[in-house]
Amino acid sequence: MIAPERPRLNAVAGPILGEFLLGYSVVMAGLWLASHTSDGAAGSFGLSNQVLETLYVVFRVLAIGMGVTITQMLGGQQHETARQTALASLGACTWAGLSVALFLLLGNNLILDVLNAPEAIWPLAAPYLQLLAPATLLEGYNLTMASILRAHLHVRDSLKIMIAMHGSHLLLAVPLMLGVGPWEGLGLYGYAVALLLSRAIGLWLHLWMWSVRMALKPERSHWWRLQRSLLKPVLRIGLPGASSELGYRAAFLVSLATAARLGVEALATHSYVLQLLRYVLLISLAIGWACEIMVGRLVGAGEFGNAQTLVRKAVRNGFLASGGMAILAALFAPWIMQMFTKDPHVIHAAQILLWIAVALETGRVFNLIVIGALRATGDAMYPVLASLGSYILVLGLGSYWLGRTFGLPGIFIAYAADEWVRGLLMMARWHWQGWIPSARRTQRHLRRKI
Repeated sequence: MIAPERPRLNAVAGPILGEFLLGYSVVMAGLWLASHTSDGAAGSFGLSNQVLETLYVVFRVLAIGMGVTITQMLGGQQHETARQTALASLGACTWAGLSVALFLLLGNNLILDVLNAPEAIWPLAAPYLQLLAPATLLEGYNLTMASILRAHLHVRDSLKIMIAMHGSHLLLAVPLMLGVGPWEGLGLYGYAVALLLSRAIGLWLHLWMWSVRMALKPERSHWWRLQRSLLKPVLRIGLPGASSELGYRAAFLVSLATAARLGVEALATHSYVLQLLRYVLLISLAIGWACEIMVGRLVGAGEFGNAQTLVRKAVRNGFLASGGMAILAALFAPWIMQMFTKDPHVIHAAQILLWIAVALETGRVFNLIVIGALRATGDAMYPVLASLGSYILVLGLGSYWLGRTFGLPGIFIAYAADEWVRGLLMMARWHWQGWIPSARRTQRHLRRKI
């Protein structure tokens, strides 16, 4: 048997970090452009992005499941099964994407009502959510196809596609939002139009790269047919992972609704800080995704000891990187926040939140890295069950109570407490090797297919 490829962790994490950096930079640029229109536009942009991230949990079912399942198959030398599973993802993406798009088109007012959106942003946010709907279908394809490309260790090719996709989004967003010459542009709506066009470019590039790198050429039936036998192992991994993320997003939306009740200024501050924190977590997020890919291959090959060592190293690196970045963000907040607003009250409030975020981001490291590693071993249910109590009591009820009592600082304290509670539970599971039985079952299952 040919030994599976064993790249270094940094070699896999580096291009993934580049992908995330590009994606978040475009979102940050969109927020900057929106903020120069008004705080209401910035609040609408931030709230809508949180809604999209919640709905994208549907796609994460496929992206998570496909990534883990295919890495395990490749580690166990089941290349043809991995090929057929990859093609089966397209039909699932079609139906999932249509469901999300339909919900945004018909449920935009309901979404804003549930989130207690300030009345001032309704006229802008409601049509904006509808404009985002067509792009969500294409986003589902891109997320899943990129996950499969990375599972085959074509991480540099995935990065090239993301450079083209996010680059085109930014290049289109500037003239569409701000206008050209006498044309005043579409404002916030221009961002949604640019998103749609850039995701169409991304889909075309993914199809081309699939053909060149993996000899995968989808037929017409692959785009609509649901192949249940191939999707079953994907859902077995993806559904628990996405369920955990959905639980997090649902509890987070409680905090978002609490922030919205504090007014447009508070909602804008909340949005500015969360977008800035995306850069803080980038390195740990990239390490976590790379770790998941590599642990899946190691488990497929039966190398449990190497997997144990890899995750410990990844957590150490992530903790140092995220902790250091969080401190720098808090120190330079008075200057960074001036890119978005000149309001001294907003800047001061943001700096307080960023100091609290030092605790938030260091706790988040465990969740970004260890949860993915547990999934890659087949231990997919533990993160869901262990996190449920914290989602409800700490993140959901905690942010509601602390937010109403202490305002935005209370909400961020709840964020930090939730990350540390869940993170320590995940690290304990890994350290005491509670994942080993699941890894052994995964390997036995792969051997039966050979």
